[in-house]
Amino acid sequence: MPHRLAVLSIAALLVAACATPPPPAPKPAPAPVVAAPEPEPEPLICPPAPAPICPAVPTPTPEVEPRGKLVAGTWAEIPEWGKESLRESVVAFVRGCPSLEKFDAWKAVCAGASTLQVNATERDLVSFFELNFDPYRVLNADDSNAGMVTGYYEPLLHGSKTRSKRYKFPIYATPQDLVTIDLTSVYPDLKHRRLRGRIDGNKVVPYLARGDIDREPAPLKGAELVWVDDAIDVFFLHIQGSGQVQLENGERLRVGYADQNGHPFRSLGRLLIQRGELSADKASMQGIKDWARRNPKKVQDYLNANPSYVFFRELPKDLVGPIGSLGVPLTGERSIAVDPRVIPLGVPVFLATTFPNSPQPLNRLMVAQDTGGAIAGGVRADFYWGFGDAAGNQAGKMRQAGRMWVLYPKGYAPPGLNGKK
Repeated sequence: MPHRLAVLSIAALLVAACATPPPPAPKPAPAPVVAAPEPEPEPLICPPAPAPICPAVPTPTPEVEPRGKLVAGTWAEIPEWGKESLRESVVAFVRGCPSLEKFDAWKAVCAGASTLQVNATERDLVSFFELNFDPYRVLNADDSNAGMVTGYYEPLLHGSKTRSKRYKFPIYATPQDLVTIDLTSVYPDLKHRRLRGRIDGNKVVPYLARGDIDREPAPLKGAELVWVDDAIDVFFLHIQGSGQVQLENGERLRVGYADQNGHPFRSLGRLLIQRGELSADKASMQGIKDWARRNPKKVQDYLNANPSYVFFRELPKDLVGPIGSLGVPLTGERSIAVDPRVIPLGVPVFLATTFPNSPQPLNRLMVAQDTGGAIAGGVRADFYWGFGDAAGNQAGKMRQAGRMWVLYPKGYAPPGLNGKK
């Protein structure tokens, strides 16, 4: 999501310092990134001279460390391969195929998968993947093969199209004065980063931080999509990147990530722990909500300590799920957010992890369809649990170890193989 913002995971964003856009071919075109930009090189300053323009100077290219890599794997090394139903995974994969079919290597496998959605047996589905794909083990930059798996979901909020004493916390659309700068043409290695700010005279300056946006009088007045009844619910909506709002007239409004103010995310959970407000074992989503209800006068100051702010757009009501960074609806328990600098969006990814707070294996074929600012590195995933309270309960407590395998069409050498770009 920005998605999910991400798209954006609960456990990692709350307790760890916490998350964007598709990578190069065969990956789909990049989407906006939620994370703060990497530091850019010092600008070249033209010295006083009679020449009408600055002399040509070679543009330095920033060094970007690889986030992870792929190594050839085998089907036999994948835990419980073929034991979990693949049917919903195939449906989720086919949903994202339009972003892959422009590449010849993917066109045939997408066509084949499309024919298997209805009448194929589970054995047919297993055979399809084994005959048409090769698995690649995902490693971190240090060659380790284990990483963190967190969870996210689509929450339900309660609100109104008009402000009232009850509904007084806004969900904002993207402000008209938010400027996004793409540095790809100058620094290709920064293709997944965007600078965000606003114009002040002849300069681009940082955009308003959370504390500036939420103050009175509201600087973004007129950009409200909807008003809701709980500031903490808005904060967690920013983390999830999408949600639904139950309006008082009975209608349901779906909102999704549109953009972000360019400021880095600061973990509320970590801050509450550092200041002695919560113990580490209580700094879950529900624990933070309970703390907020006990301490209403402290809430805004603590929220303002996180300068990051997410803006939203209204989504069609008939979508089967929220829109992820790939541009297609997410599928509950089959979509994951990944770091697109290692794993391209749209590809099948086998995830081996465990259920939240449990040793019970959760080994499943997922599809990389979203990104998030906290989702960085090779073996790093955010598991989309779906919509509602039950999904939120699972997402809020998920912080598990995991391993990952990416599936690529046979005969295709994926980018990132053995650490190569």
